Parts: sequence; structure tokens; C-alpha cells
Amino acid sequence: MPVPINSNESHCTFTLASDVTAGGLPSEEEISKDLENSDPKVKRHALKAAIMAMLGGEPMPRILMQVIRFCINSDDKPLKKLCMLYWEVVPKYQEATSEEKLAAATAGGAPPARKLLPEMILVCNALMNDLNHPNEYVRGSMLRFLCKVNDEEILGPLIPSIKACLEHRHPYVRKNAALSIFHAHKLHGETLIPDGPELIAAMLEQETDVAARRNAFLMLFNENEDLAIEFLAKNMDDVGKYGDGFALLVLELTRKVCKRDPNQKSRFVRVLFQMLSSNSAAVSYEAAWTLVSLSSAPTAIRAAAVTYTNLLNSQNDNNVKLIVLERLEGLKKKHPKIIQELLMDILRALSSPNPDICRKVLDVAMDVVTSRNVAEVVTVLKREVTKTAEETDESSDAKGTVYRNMLIQAIHGCAVRFPDVAESVVHVLMDFLSTDGGMQVIVFVRAIVEQYPALRATLLSKLVNTLDSVTNGNVMCVCLWILGEYCEEADSLKEAFEEITAQLGEPPFLVHPEDKAAKEKAVAEAAAGPKIVTKNVVLADGTYATQ
Repeated sequence: MPVPINSNESHCTFTLASDVTAGGLPSEEEISKDLENSDPKVKRHALKAAIMAMLGGEPMPRILMQVIRFCINSDDKPLKKLCMLYWEVVPKYQEATSEEKLAAATAGGAPPARKLLPEMILVCNALMNDLNHPNEYVRGSMLRFLCKVNDEEILGPLIPSIKACLEHRHPYVRKNAALSIFHAHKLHGETLIPDGPELIAAMLEQETDVAARRNAFLMLFNENEDLAIEFLAKNMDDVGKYGDGFALLVLELTRKVCKRDPNQKSRFVRVLFQMLSSNSAAVSYEAAWTLVSLSSAPTAIRAAAVTYTNLLNSQNDNNVKLIVLERLEGLKKKHPKIIQELLMDILRALSSPNPDICRKVLDVAMDVVTSRNVAEVVTVLKREVTKTAEETDESSDAKGTVYRNMLIQAIHGCAVRFPDVAESVVHVLMDFLSTDGGMQVIVFVRAIVEQYPALRATLLSKLVNTLDSVTNGNVMCVCLWILGEYCEEADSLKEAFEEITAQLGEPPFLVHPEDKAAKEKAVAEAAAGPKIVTKNVVLADGTYATQ
């Protein structure tokens, strides 16, 4: 053995677990003994340990017969659920012997056929007893379990009992029986249950439960599309009564059929328009999206856009609003005239407290503003700007500054594109020179003064009167530049000069020593005062408080 080159190599170690019991699980003998215990809690603990060990790779062949003898007929509900998990992981087939594998390899044919364990016959009998159990919830849970079983030899003997459950009086049993038929037909349709779609179609004609009808239609949708379309054609007017799940399946079927054969669109148009007015937001959204993807007719696009707008103004979830706005933006690119008709309804979403939604609304709306609706749009924007100054609650403060800047930019854009509205908005915006959006306002005023000489006199007079409210230095610089650049008449020059000198005060423009000393003294006294220290404490009832 060579000598380690590196000193670290002499200290390298690794651990091999001798069996699964190294992690704390009991051994196979202990599990087998605990399964014989009459206490259900002990049995559950043992069966959990067996499942964990088998998931870890341990075969544990002795446990199967113990479970069949002592657990399979128990009335304990948690133990029954554990038994179902156990049937999923337990090996169900005999391993081929070496002689069989060798013979198959010598013959050069397929590998030897698997043989079901003899014990699984007893398991199938227990499963059948649960399928015929008088308690509907035992039946239903067993039918749900069978949706996870893929073995033809196990499902085969249970098919008659599954079919009988389709006519059970309780809807919980019927809806799970439909899923079991779907699962069996999907895996072994031609051999196990070739008449599955016909059985489900007959069940659908008589079914009254929403969930059972949905599961049955799901089976037809995937396994026999023609029967699903036939049922839909007969009950086209009643789709709205069949629940949201059924309606979403109908929409998925519509997309699937029309994508394969576009000539089939006319068969589904009526049901799509019917679903647009559904009380469910998910159904109406999916119906609108499906209608847009299948048709470019103005009537269809307008109906979908109206649905999107109603969802935008009726839903409280911000994520839903953003998704709907994305759809409206997509429609805007191809059908801007239709979005123009709904522009005022879209602008109603500006009432949202979320600035991201407001920004998206303005992005959608500003591109479709025309000379016919610009006056209404600017009126809405001015009202929103005024509201940002009036509202004082915390949510408005969080939104206010960013939102106000967005509104000013939108109004600026409208004034640049449509000069007729400039005069009506600039006077309103000049009241916000002292706010956080003052820089954007004064830049807007500068552009208007430059582009529209007819408005200069009134704007300069308004600007002179608002100089005393400006508190931002950069904004004041732009104000002074505007006054110096565009005050050309003697009266305006005199008025501007007098206002500026009044704001400056009496010369010299220095701070008096007495005022400076008084200010420094006030700052020192404030710093030397008692400081308030706060900390978070936990009260006796477990809540937090600030102390």
C-alpha cells in the first residue's frame, strides 16, 4: 500500500450502514412482532417503519403476510390508510430465478414473464371487500387508491366492483369511481374495460353531482373525445349550471379541438360567449383568452376586452389585475380601436393602492388616447392628481409621490401630443410646485412656455405668484431661469423682479451673528435632552409590544 502523499489522506474516513436499522428503524423481526399486537397504535408505528424501510431499499418479505393477517381487516381508519401506502411500495411479483433468466437469454427472446405473488390474491380479495363496504367513505378512499395501481393482474378482478360503484347513491363514491374507470381505461383500456367511455357517457346523462359530473367528463375528454363533444352539444345551454371545474374542462376541450380542426370553431362559439358572463373569475378569464385565441372578429375581441375590463375593476387580487392588464396590452397591439372604446373603464383601475398597477394602467391607456377622448382622459388624470394632495392616510402616502410623478408624466405626454389641453392642465399642475414632484411640474411648465407663446403671459404671472411656496433649490433655479428667459414686457419684468427681491429679503444677504448663535444653542439643547430608547418585549400572552 503506498504511503499517503498528503497528510489529509491518512485521516479520510467513510461510514457504511450495515442495514436500515442503523438509522433508528426497528428490525424485520421487531416489526413482525409489533404487527401482531392488538393495539392499533403499535400496529401503525410498525407499519410506518416497514414502509420507510422498504422505501430505503429493504425488501422485508416476511412483513407482507403479517400485514395480510393482522392489519388488512382492521377498522382503524389511520391503519387502513397506511395499508394503502404499503400496497403501493410492496413488491407484488416474484423475482425470476437465475435459471429462467438464463433460459430467456439463451433463447434470445423477451425476458421471462412476471408472476404475481400468491399472497396478492388475498390482497385483491381485501380490496374488493372495501369496494363493496357499506360505508361510502371506505369505498371512496379505496377507489382513490386504485387510481395509483398500475398492475393489470390486480385491477382485473376489481373491475366489476368498480363499475357497480358508478351507480352508488353517494356522490363521493361515484366521483372516485369515474376517476378509477379513467385510470384503468387509460392503462389497460382494450383488455380490462373496453366499454369504459360508454359507461361514463351513460353515467353523465343521469349524474346530478357537480364533482362527479366533472370527473366523468374528464374521462371522456381524454379517452373518447367524440362522446364528450356529443354530450356538450346536447347540454350546451346548461354548461353554466355544471360548475367551474366542468366549464374549465369545456374550455380546454374547445382549444384542443379547434387547434386540430379550425373548422370546428362555430360549434363552440355560443358556449364561449355564455362563459364570458360566468360568476367565476377563472372561467370568465379563460373564456376570454380562448375566444381571443380562436377568433379575430371584432365582436369576439370586443366581448373579450369587456370581460377583461370587468375583471380588472372587480377583482381585489393585485396579481389578477396585473395578469389582466398584460392581456389588455396584448389586445392593444392588434386591436387599438377596441381598447379606445373601453379606455375610461380601464382608467377606473387607477383607484388601486398599488403603484405598479397604476403604472401598468397608464402604460396601456396613454398609447390609445386620441383627440376624441383626450379631454375625458385629462379630466380623470387631473382629478387623480388632486386626490394625491387631499389624501393623508398611510396607504396614500406610500403611493402618493410615485403615483403623482406618473400622473404628471402622463399629463405632460397628453399636452405635448394634443396642444388644446395644455392650457387646462398646466394651471392645475403648478399648484404642485412645492411637492415632491415639483421638478417634473416645472419642466412641464418650461416646455409649455416654450411651445405655446400665447400662454406665456398667464403662466408667467402664475409662476411669479407661486414662488413663495417653492422649497426645492433645483425647482427654484428652473423657475428663475424661466422668468429671466421669457419675461420680455416691462410689466412682467417689474412684477418678477419685485417678487424675487421680496423673497430675498433685505441686504446684506447674510445670517446675523445673533441668529446664528441662537440657532446653534437650540440645536445643542435638543441634542442634550433626554433620549427615548425603545425595545420590543414579549408579553405574558405571547404577543409583542414596544417598551
